Amino acid sequence: MLPVAELHMHIEGSLEAELVVALARRNGIDLPTFDPAELKSRYRFTDLQSFLDIYYDNLAVLRTKEDFYDLGSAYLARAAAAGVRRAEMFFDLQTHTQNGIAPATVFGGLTAAIADATAATGISADLILCFLRHLGGDAATETLRSALPFRDQFIGVGLDSSELGFPPSLFTESFGLAAAEGLHRVAHAGEEGGPDYVWEALDLLGVERIDHGNRAMEDADLVARLRDEQIPLTVCPLSNIALKTAPPELADHLLPAMLAEGLLVSINSDDPAYFGGYVDDNYAAIETQLSLTPAQLGLLAENSFTSSFLPEAEKEALRLEVRAAVA
Repeated sequence: MLPVAELHMHIEGSLEAELVVALARRNGIDLPTFDPAELKSRYRFTDLQSFLDIYYDNLAVLRTKEDFYDLGSAYLARAAAAGVRRAEMFFDLQTHTQNGIAPATVFGGLTAAIADATAATGISADLILCFLRHLGGDAATETLRSALPFRDQFIGVGLDSSELGFPPSLFTESFGLAAAEGLHRVAHAGEEGGPDYVWEALDLLGVERIDHGNRAMEDADLVARLRDEQIPLTVCPLSNIALKTAPPELADHLLPAMLAEGLLVSINSDDPAYFGGYVDDNYAAIETQLSLTPAQLGLLAENSFTSSFLPEAEKEALRLEVRAAVA
């Protein structure tokens, strides 16, 4: 098993149906069904929004610090078992505050889960606060200001949720504030939105990583920039298939072309409870269905550490572990 970093994973997207049911019962919350299998049967999506509708409904079961601790702990245990050595996890604070949950509850549960997982498995993990783009730029800025009392508990900001109609240009103020606070900056772009969304994320938000970015391949000048500047792209193959943002067959995915272009691509799970697997499942799928060689898989694993926000010395040590595993 290759050591890897996972850089594009929404912690709320690891909320398995079994845990949805358990938390609903614990918190006295009604569900359409208390059968996990029946809940999962609804996970057939026609596009990004059809997924988000179910995703946000399920998150209503998260109410207490213990709930967020259980959510984080479950993912980190599963990730460590999959070979994840570094996890940079997205979380959607706005979803929870809209549900009446205090920021301290969210931060308290997730950071406690990270501390315990690190002690138990050695996994390195940090949080990235994502803005819900459908709530707009002012709400993003307000959310970041409300989170600054917890500045030592997250390392960066991101941009997620409904992409179409909510370009990166709407979020220049919040990302400018994040930069002034010394926070890392990433953004979903080029999943449903076109290459122009990627350009805006780079030029207007100053992002250090592009999450998804598949549609960048439609713009030769953009591909050249991504290659020349080695800007990371966090690609999520099983997610792309589930949300129909890629050809319907994984065998036709753009990943080999992205590698051939020399892009700094890594493999990630996005929302593993909904899209058919965790990061090891994504690696297994691309190995078999895209016929990737051990060297290519090793390159993807090395890229994941290169693309992380770890100190350079730690990145190199982990890249050496990958090379030893591939040799």
